[in-house]
Amino acid sequence: MPEKPQPFTVMVKPVGSHCNLRCSYCYYLETERPTAPLQQARMTDELLELFIRQYIEASQGPEVSIVWHGGEPSLAGLDFYRRAVQLQQKYLPEGWVCWNNLQTNGVLLDEQWCSFLAEANFDVGLSIDGTREQHDRYRRDARGEGSYASVIESAQRLKAHGIRPDLLCTVTSSTAKDALAAYRALRELESGWMQFIPIVRQEAAASQAITNPNGNGQLSAASVTSDSIGSAEYGEFLCTVFDEWVLHDLGRLDVQMFAETARVWAGGSAGLCWMAETCGRALIVEVDGGVYSCDHFVTPEHRIGDLATTNLAELAELPAQLLFGERKQSSLPSQCRRCEWLEFCNGGCPKDRFLLSEDGEPGLNYLCAGFKRFFSYARPFMDELTRLRKQGINASTIMANLQELKRKQWQGVGRNDPCPCGSGLKAKNCCWLRRA
Repeated sequence: MPEKPQPFTVMVKPVGSHCNLRCSYCYYLETERPTAPLQQARMTDELLELFIRQYIEASQGPEVSIVWHGGEPSLAGLDFYRRAVQLQQKYLPEGWVCWNNLQTNGVLLDEQWCSFLAEANFDVGLSIDGTREQHDRYRRDARGEGSYASVIESAQRLKAHGIRPDLLCTVTSSTAKDALAAYRALRELESGWMQFIPIVRQEAAASQAITNPNGNGQLSAASVTSDSIGSAEYGEFLCTVFDEWVLHDLGRLDVQMFAETARVWAGGSAGLCWMAETCGRALIVEVDGGVYSCDHFVTPEHRIGDLATTNLAELAELPAQLLFGERKQSSLPSQCRRCEWLEFCNGGCPKDRFLLSEDGEPGLNYLCAGFKRFFSYARPFMDELTRLRKQGINASTIMANLQELKRKQWQGVGRNDPCPCGSGLKAKNCCWLRRA
């Protein structure tokens, strides 16, 4: 058996990109699509066992984590996951545990499914895009009908079985128009955790890094799809949701982006791959056993091997895979290297680094302006939040302090005065509606 590699995680797609929804922004629409019928495209029991054995052998222990993804992974069926749990118990060393996470659209999660997930201690990531209107705009089934009602029922069913699902909300150009509605709709589900995933999809013709004549890294409207969120819009979305969270919901729930930012602010390291200095430690195992560098790069050029011919531990340490991860840092343009916010985003996800920098270098993240806007806006609140947390102050007292901080920021500021957030804009054109 090969020497154990440094820790890595695996996302498994047991039915490939097969799905029972037709979400128009799904990035798998841009990669491979299923060609075999579902009954022929499910991962075989033999391949499932090979994966589980290899992954456990390669793991440092005593905890092993597996993310089941898709497409829609619940299409593999309950018996598939029952078998997976049995195989995990077969190969886990004494004292080890395996944590399973099912990333699902929730449509198939009936009582039988929820009972199994609870008994097997599965974590569940549930995709829900804010309000009914926001969700059903893009997340429709094959008949063109919205899936919101089914997902809400599944969320309540999971909670009844003792599972508080992580809520995954995509942020489209449409969602961004009412950030508070999206956030509050998710908050009402009382799951305790949510994350907002910006939709950024290039038009087929926009394969080259481009910039506008002003050199500020803004794409023309025709370069990204209409459902993609603009960088400035994304920044405002984050600022609006952050205000609501940090002033009213601190300690009640966590938002992934804010929790990760607070961790870095306090001197720690981000756990999110797109915020980390390097990436490449989250492999993808496809339905046929093919192993890929990353969930966003399931393409022929990023297929690094397959389980049948190469051990998973060896694939994780391939020079090509290590280079893939290191390139995130080594390919940063100078604009990023001198940026005051580099330690927080580290250039962002490579899939979105398709702009030219202000120096004309390739590799600037499409969402750069949005990141800067959020980090700058959050600075005084994060400074105070970090200080008070280090003192062991409770969440309700911290929120009271932050609310007072905001009141002082706006004291004596009129509509035409410079916005206290430091954007350089007049207050009426910036944070005026968030001043309360």
